[in-house]
Amino acid sequence: MEYGTIERELHIDASPKVVFEVVSRPEHVQEWWTDTAAFDPAPGGVGELVWGDEATPRANVVQITVVDAEPHRLFSFRWTHPEGEVAKEGNSLLVTFELVPSGAGTTLRLTETGFREMGWEAAVLEESYADHVTGWDHFLPRLGAYATGLVSTP
Repeated sequence: MEYGTIERELHIDASPKVVFEVVSRPEHVQEWWTDTAAFDPAPGGVGELVWGDEATPRANVVQITVVDAEPHRLFSFRWTHPEGEVAKEGNSLLVTFELVPSGAGTTLRLTETGFREMGWEAAVLEESYADHVTGWDHFLPRLGAYATGLVSTP
């Protein structure tokens, strides 16, 4: 199996404008993905994603750095880099959400790259890749349902 790139495509019954907000604004991200999200959604913006209660040692806090933010078209960020280091190729993974108008909705194309470049041992690479595949398979449908719900709410 190849552990280099995760790719997913999802049709969402919401405009690219709505979907862009859902993938790029912390207040929306924490509705479909994380327990807490705090980041500046502009290129170069930094922040964190948190799963669990930050006040407990079991919380998973992950630093992110926004790479691109082209309204209604593209949002990308780097994550999983060591705390205190600048996110770059080789020490972080790159997540890209590409938005393409499709009828009255949007086709969202997700890619996550950089797994092989992390320099992990084979077992760590395989486990991390599988964990991210499982995560995206769980959270992308939630993203779609959340975005659709925003436009169908009176």
